[in-house]
Amino acid sequence: MLKEFKDFIARGNVMDLAVGVIVGAAFTAIVNSLVNNLINPLIGLFVGSIDFSNLVLTVGSAHFKYGAFINSVINFLIIAFVVFLLIKLINKVVAKPAEEAPEVAEPSAEERYLKEIVALLKNKQD
Repeated sequence: MLKEFKDFIARGNVMDLAVGVIVGAAFTAIVNSLVNNLINPLIGLFVGSIDFSNLVLTVGSAHFKYGAFINSVINFLIIAFVVFLLIKLINKVVAKPAEEAPEVAEPSAEERYLKEIVALLKNKQD
């Protein structure tokens, strides 16, 4: 059983997934920092304060902090847009392998005969 587990972990897919999760976590920290430290203050210059966290709906003793939810939605949209732009930039920078030309298949005997018949019919009409 230990050998099977070792074989499972050593597979390329599992290792690739692990690397992807680690890099994704680090990338999330970078994008969050970009949004919180650069983009949000820039938007704040034009819109004013974009902190909605103090918006609260109180019903009885329950407090619904819908402002914090609005902040989270705004941050998500900004992060998603920044990630979209970064992926678009990365796709332009990374060289794409040249696509191979598809092989031209040899026409079958039937196709050759049909082409000959079409050619004969065209010559007969002329």
